[in-house]
Amino acid sequence: MPQEQREGTVEARNGKSRELFVLTYGALVAQLCKDYENDEDVNSCLDRMGYGIGVRLIDDFLARSAVKKCRSYSETADMIAQVAFKMYLGITPSVSCSSATGNVFSLILDKNPLVDFVEELPAERASLCYCNLLCGVIRGALEMVHLAAEVTFLQDRLKGDAVTEIGITFLRKAEDRKHKRNK
Repeated sequence: MPQEQREGTVEARNGKSRELFVLTYGALVAQLCKDYENDEDVNSCLDRMGYGIGVRLIDDFLARSAVKKCRSYSETADMIAQVAFKMYLGITPSVSCSSATGNVFSLILDKNPLVDFVEELPAERASLCYCNLLCGVIRGALEMVHLAAEVTFLQDRLKGDAVTEIGITFLRKAEDRKHKRNK
């Protein structure tokens, strides 16, 4: 099969996978809202689930993307936006750095496929972070490449904000411990 045909087939398969994920994600959040009365509990559960996905997804990402090691937080943020989001959700958020130290970034999502079938959050769920799974995925994947980060939603169109914004604060770079052999 020619390369173009293979890539088209892979893209079609990814598109169907994305669509299935988006459809089932809404059902997952609805069930969690039934299981937990408190929005903070739902948010925490979504974050934990996302973390578990991120821990496992990083291997697939590294194998499929063939990316090189990032040398800075800026490169890492760009990789998340331009490669990972494109690969798994079919979108490319814009990235902005919001700190002089270069460790705080925002991903601005013009389109969020996870909310394609959601018009608005019910008034009684005002503190629900519907897409908190994404924060957990990013945090889990980063931790697996030895980058501790705090990942949170800063703005959400579902809550009436102008944009959807995910904040990433890199906390520290885990040190690679290289042990010297005693001679």
